[in-house]
Amino acid sequence: MAKSQTILITGGAGFIGSHVNQMLSQEGYQTVVLDNLSHGSRSAIQTGAFVEGDIGDRKILEQIFQTYPIAAVMHFASFIDVGESVRNPHKYYENNVSKTLILLETMVRFGVLKFVFSSTAAIFGNPLKVPLDEDHPCQPINPYGRSKWMVEQILHDFDIAHGLKFCSLRYFNAAGGDPKGIRKNYQKHSSNLIPLVLKSLKKSGSLTINGTDYPTPDGTCVRDYIHIEDLGDAHLKGLEKLLSGFPSSCYNLGNGKGYSVKEVLIATEKVTGKTVNAIEGPRRAGDPPILVADSKKAFREFGWQPRYPDLEDMIEHAWRAMDDA
Repeated sequence: MAKSQTILITGGAGFIGSHVNQMLSQEGYQTVVLDNLSHGSRSAIQTGAFVEGDIGDRKILEQIFQTYPIAAVMHFASFIDVGESVRNPHKYYENNVSKTLILLETMVRFGVLKFVFSSTAAIFGNPLKVPLDEDHPCQPINPYGRSKWMVEQILHDFDIAHGLKFCSLRYFNAAGGDPKGIRKNYQKHSSNLIPLVLKSLKKSGSLTINGTDYPTPDGTCVRDYIHIEDLGDAHLKGLEKLLSGFPSSCYNLGNGKGYSVKEVLIATEKVTGKTVNAIEGPRRAGDPPILVADSKKAFREFGWQPRYPDLEDMIEHAWRAMDDA
């Protein structure tokens, strides 16, 4: 398998996509980034070709597949805000499902049949057991999670009908940044806790805790955080698995340890030496109380293991990599 192959990265100007783009380039792959820059930043794209456009634009997709010898697609171009998905479900079903269908249809027409999908732990809904493995029932409780679960089911059908092989990576909470602080985290919008906390410190503002009455030890939501470098490594391993001819599969990606919102705030204050101005607010619609991953399958099948499992390291790296703009 030649690592000079060309990979299309949709949403490659975003937080995760831009990191994976850089890592693919370092491994010798050629990359093409497609992003409409609604949430991503042009400054985040340091390597590869860039096409500004939308994943739902058939003409742009056709031009890309006609111009470049695309071997596989990595798909990050999704809306991911749980609360917004409850308020505006149409936006999520249109972008995350309908436009992904257009992308998949175009891939099939051009014979590109390798797909790495950015999925989510939100497909599971309220956990029946903790930690969650890949066989846990999928009963999403918000439109964001339902949109991702719909795509996973579509991918299974496309595999049967067209031989499209996919690797679905179900992230828990992406966090961290370049450990050296060289690559910045250009995020116009973020609904994830750690960047929200750090931005509140940068701007001397406040942070609202969405719910303090959950059935957890301190009443706040518990989440499993995974470092962006570890997430990127899983994408590379999943891609190599597909390009080597392995069958389609799904993988949960996390550290196997949960931290509550209050524990994240305490760790942030320890790392930064600053006091978080936290305000207690009502629950956010669509939030399950606890999500913690069982990632043993990824370790068994392609040797993936987190290198940066420590919460304070993730916060420090995210703090160091924050965009000052």
